Amino acid sequence: MRFFLCSLLFFTLLSCNNYKNKRHTLIDYVPSNSDVVFKSVNLESLKNDIQNNTLFNAFSDTEIYTVLKTKLEPISTFNSNGEILLCLSRSKNDSIDYTLITKNSKALFETDSLKNYIEEQIKYKSHNIVKSQLGDNTFFSTVVDSTFIVSSSKNIITNSYNSTENSTDFKKLYDVSGNNESLSILLRTNNALAPSFFIEDALKLSRLTDFLTLDTEISQNDIFVNGIAKSLDSSKNVIDIFKNTVAQENQMQHITPGNSDGFLSFTFNNFKTLQNNILEYRVRDSISENETLFNSITEVGLIYEGEKRAVVLNSVDVIATQDALLGEQNKIETYRNIDVLEFSLTHIFSKTFAPLITNVEVSKYCILDNYFVFANSLEQLQNIIASYQNLTTLSKRSYFSELNEKLSSESSLIFVAKPELIKAIINNNLENKQNINIESYNLSAIQFIYDSNFAHVHGGLIKGKTKRIQNSISESFNIKLDTDILNTPQFVTNYSNNQKEIVVQDVKNTLYLISNKGKVVWKKQLNGPVVGEISQIDMYKNGRLQLAFATPNRVYVLDRKGRDVAPFPLKFKDNITQPLSVFDYDKNKKYRLLVTQGKNVLMYDARGKIVSGFTFKSAEGTIISQPKHFRIGTKDYLVIKTKNKLHILDRIGKTRVSPKTKNTFSNEPVFLYQNKFTTTSIEGKLVSIDTRGNVSSVNLNLGTSHNLETTSKTRVTLHDNKLGIKSRVLELDYGNYTRPNIFYINDKIYVTTTDLQSKKVYLYDSQGKLRPNFPVYGNSPIVLDDLDNDKNLEFITKGDSNTIILYKIN
Repeated sequence: MRFFLCSLLFFTLLSCNNYKNKRHTLIDYVPSNSDVVFKSVNLESLKNDIQNNTLFNAFSDTEIYTVLKTKLEPISTFNSNGEILLCLSRSKNDSIDYTLITKNSKALFETDSLKNYIEEQIKYKSHNIVKSQLGDNTFFSTVVDSTFIVSSSKNIITNSYNSTENSTDFKKLYDVSGNNESLSILLRTNNALAPSFFIEDALKLSRLTDFLTLDTEISQNDIFVNGIAKSLDSSKNVIDIFKNTVAQENQMQHITPGNSDGFLSFTFNNFKTLQNNILEYRVRDSISENETLFNSITEVGLIYEGEKRAVVLNSVDVIATQDALLGEQNKIETYRNIDVLEFSLTHIFSKTFAPLITNVEVSKYCILDNYFVFANSLEQLQNIIASYQNLTTLSKRSYFSELNEKLSSESSLIFVAKPELIKAIINNNLENKQNINIESYNLSAIQFIYDSNFAHVHGGLIKGKTKRIQNSISESFNIKLDTDILNTPQFVTNYSNNQKEIVVQDVKNTLYLISNKGKVVWKKQLNGPVVGEISQIDMYKNGRLQLAFATPNRVYVLDRKGRDVAPFPLKFKDNITQPLSVFDYDKNKKYRLLVTQGKNVLMYDARGKIVSGFTFKSAEGTIISQPKHFRIGTKDYLVIKTKNKLHILDRIGKTRVSPKTKNTFSNEPVFLYQNKFTTTSIEGKLVSIDTRGNVSSVNLNLGTSHNLETTSKTRVTLHDNKLGIKSRVLELDYGNYTRPNIFYINDKIYVTTTDLQSKKVYLYDSQGKLRPNFPVYGNSPIVLDDLDNDKNLEFITKGDSNTIILYKIN
């Protein structure tokens, strides 16, 4: 169905040839000499994807990476929130020119904070061009019809005022590219910037197709692509060899040894059709030798093993294929009860299938069920036989299954490569060979499925997951932010899939939303640090959640895309001194937002209006912990704590409970523990107040420096190096421990603390037993939850000063 819909869309676009000179979309401003166009709808997400992807980091020392990074440095200063196009083209002196195109906005290019920046105005006819100098980089910019264009080439800018007719095919590829991808690539293949996906020179991209568009999905460890390949009507390309054929299900993975370097496979439903297409491509009349060998074949493959090559024919009529080999029956040996036979037509595969198979010579073969395997090396044949019989083929590798989930089961042409082959392909794409470390990448694949006059493209490059042992802890990803982290990362709910995402703020007060796959969804500059934790509300009662929180002078409500929800943010002259308290008394989404300023409180509704009926305005002293809401039976209690008094109020702010004795309280929060309002005194005593105002005090010998956390029935304390869980006290190694946290997940209690001195995270069960494989590395308190609803728990913590780490407990 996916292929049918994509095909329908593509053919609709093919039929639309009435392009007018008036420019409506960004693609209309692309320079006519562009070789590559990168399209992104989220520049910040793309920057972070590239920064955190291990493959891109592996390229960081290469010459081309350094040259492009230096050349494109000015682009890192742009703040686009919408779609951008980045075009690369070759200039007359064979250097690379870039052009960036996006919708103009005031905040797009702010120069006030840039060092070593100089600009001047240039007049061109009736237009204004800005010439900019940033360090050693000179670039030019202008605005045309509310479209901002910046380029390293002045000529490109001057030409941008003219409405030129770009390639119709380029526009069509743009139209079928994804609208929600952080990166789509549109490529003319007849240029030096076009990469090669195959090891064979005959299959390099410029010979394979004319145009290619790829939507990418980049995570820390993996890269996946989906797209379209298209040939010009006047050209002859390798991909068009599959015209009028139907792709078949690939079986090569079931015969390729797991210890090989990879395989190439192509399929067809009719050999005669494929043969005629090959002859037309090669401008020849016929193919000599034993053509009957291929009449019952639907798949032909190459197995790579170092410099060795083996050819595999997948037959749908084994007897007919055996009959075609009656003249090739001289036995060389028997290996594992499989006869190895001589083969005299040593170059038949290159002669028949070039350019798909070239320069391959074979001299022997064997038959394994429906597979006919030909090779020059006896050792390679023996390895294939042993692997097939031992069930150690590539199809049995977990990383193949993982990558195969992203691919189609049928393909006209597919190439699968393991690390050594991947490295060779990378070096073929570089002018100078580089020692790039990609050993951790288990597998890559690229496949083409031919449709009518174009081909679908799918591919990926993965590290692959290691086999998980029960209770083992694996690092899912680590993400590097632009600068040091300010606060503890926390989880929030993505209402569209009911999974969890990560919010975190850096020291420049930039707030990040990061998916549970490690992709930066958005970044937002705030006016100050977030006070406490971020809450979520359903402001419109439609299931769509917003983020609600306070900074020292603002109360924010942000939507799913990081945009302010009117009338927020609310602005305050006096500092907000406690985290924003969000109350939903009856669970009916009639939210109350309580703002604390010193000893004063203000209550707002979800629309940002003061709740006039709330009568409590000020405490007797400074409020020293976040105001809380509890429900006991049918009654609501709002608890506001100062150093010398616990105000226990009803919904409208009137006193509901008056404690009968006074205490001097610590700064620890107030909890509802065993149906009593519970906190600690400054001396470390446990103080509990019931609904009648009766006060009880228990000396826990905590001392003045301590922490308290509770659920309704579980009490956890920490002082010095002693961690108390219920009645059990654990003596920890001396260190600098964060306040303990309690998590109640899937009917289980978990207790955590982190030693910031040794950078170790500890996780205990409700009985005070340390969980298996803990402690692990971490540099902050953790947040624990089931992010993706797979029953395995994940937790997030800080790593280095600007890094967050997501761990999975298997």
